[in-house]
Amino acid sequence: MLTITDLTYRIAGRTLIDGAGVAIAKGRKVGLVGRNGTGKTTLLRLIAGALQPDGGDIAVPPRWRIGTVAQEAPSGDTPLIDAVLAADRDRTDLLAEAETATDPDRIAQIHERLAEIDAHGAPARAARILAGLGFGEAAQAGPLQALSGGLRMRIALAALLFREPDLLLLDEPTNHLDLETALWLEGYLARYPHTIVLVSHDRGLLNRAVDEIVHLEGGKLTLYAGGYDRFERTRAERLVRQSALDQRQRAERAHIQSFVDRFRYKASKARQVQSRLKKLEGLQPIAAAVEEPSIRFTFPQPDERAPPLVTMDDVAVGYGTHPVLSGLDLRLDPDERVALLGANGNGKSTLTKLLAGQLAPMTGTLTRAAKLRVGYFAQHQGEALDLTRSVLAEARAAMPAATDRQLRDHLGRFGFSQNRVETRVGALSGGEKARLLFALISREAPHLLLLDEPTNHLDIDSRQALVQAVNGFSGAVVLVSHDPHLVELTADRLLLVADGAVRPFDGDLDDYRRWLAEAARRGRAADGGGSKANGTLESRKDARREAAAARARLAPLRRQAGQVERRLDALSGERGAIETRLADPGLYEGPAERITELQRRLHDIAQEVGRLEAEWLELQLALEEGAVSA
Repeated sequence: MLTITDLTYRIAGRTLIDGAGVAIAKGRKVGLVGRNGTGKTTLLRLIAGALQPDGGDIAVPPRWRIGTVAQEAPSGDTPLIDAVLAADRDRTDLLAEAETATDPDRIAQIHERLAEIDAHGAPARAARILAGLGFGEAAQAGPLQALSGGLRMRIALAALLFREPDLLLLDEPTNHLDLETALWLEGYLARYPHTIVLVSHDRGLLNRAVDEIVHLEGGKLTLYAGGYDRFERTRAERLVRQSALDQRQRAERAHIQSFVDRFRYKASKARQVQSRLKKLEGLQPIAAAVEEPSIRFTFPQPDERAPPLVTMDDVAVGYGTHPVLSGLDLRLDPDERVALLGANGNGKSTLTKLLAGQLAPMTGTLTRAAKLRVGYFAQHQGEALDLTRSVLAEARAAMPAATDRQLRDHLGRFGFSQNRVETRVGALSGGEKARLLFALISREAPHLLLLDEPTNHLDIDSRQALVQAVNGFSGAVVLVSHDPHLVELTADRLLLVADGAVRPFDGDLDDYRRWLAEAARRGRAADGGGSKANGTLESRKDARREAAAARARLAPLRRQAGQVERRLDALSGERGAIETRLADPGLYEGPAERITELQRRLHDIAQEVGRLEAEWLELQLALEEGAVSA
């Protein structure tokens, strides 16, 4: 068990973690959440031993191996597969010793140990991990130095997963992954056999790959059962109860104080006054229910345009004389919501650059609506911001004709208050810089928004605000994102970018997950970059029939899981009602048997909740295994 007790950590005189404590059982997968700047990454570094606390204790079982992703990307001419295999130092050292050992007893010990750690099966396991992270068979044999820095960081992640530490610490592991790789990682972590502490802003990952949520807020740690959606519901219920208790106690204090003020100087009431003063002193203050301010922003609405906004007829696009995509026959209409699917390197960003006008067609015809305005959010656009300017000055540089009032009003749409617009860009958080970029690209009320990985620096609340902003926008949107939650809630049309072509994908993201799994099982992995989609999807009808049969087989388990969830929700409500009763001072003026009965029921509820949560976890594992084997 990982145990954190009374942990305190300060940075430059600021208390970041203040007397926090939590216990994480062996084998549990925990999502660590909280607003940006609350100290989530710092807590991971404290657990890993990279930082020393100012107070308190972090206890990790002595034999546990702790694993984190290396800060620097691996390099050199080592083949990818060898770099991953080398991460298991025990295996590497034993294999090296086996080459030179001469003592028969030692040779026997070496081979016994190699068998225990399945050393001979390691290359196949490493290859599966690399394939899941987007590296086909040919790429696995290639050198590290041929990869970009971002892809080499994937190798660092692959090496960590291959090592399979007892405690896996991950900080935003899906950032800069494509959707396909993020979906694979989600499934891999859900099946990981040891303990995980995971910092992520990916709601889907936090719903499907973790058992519990630890919330870091106000320097304290609070443990919640279930995934992120359940955490949100439970926390909201707790805040409501806390607020009600606080109001009730305020009313009681006012009532007692009124009695004291009225009879303080009457000798006949002296005993009652003293009794109430003691009662007043004994009332423990209830922490105020702090609801974190929500983040909201809106894109300006464009004027109407007759359809279509963009049409392509047999278009090819690429770089130099090399076409990346060809045979493009596409049409975009106003208010369309399109998400581009496909592994990195298949041409999603190339297509968005074509739509943005940054690339011209090599062949074919591309027609745009008259006076079409396009807002383009590119992955690395933030690097062009002038970090020395204020937010207002950066907006003024992009909108020189706008008045100061117009600039402030436009920035206000994206959550920048009158005071915040004077902040230096370099002092903004990653999420605030992203919102500034949203403001800049939408300054002319575009008819078409192109969003290429817009969520990389957004926390969960900001991602939800982006969902609302996109859904409230009346223009067209083309989206590239590794965040399944964003795609699921905003896109109504999916396009598959693969094999140099762009074709409609008939289905939703669940269908796409199944299709990817089927493609992986059939060995259709492209060299160097993820799934090798044939684009024709000839087996789609068969896949749908198989999916329907799988859903029918899993239906009883889903019904049972639903029953357990409803029972857990009912118990949560009952527990809240009992806690409210126990917090009522009037209860303690009545029979003691009633108090004992409520406390006994509270204990019974805790026991039943523990049993039901274990049952729910088993059902979820059974459902996952059934979905994978379908």
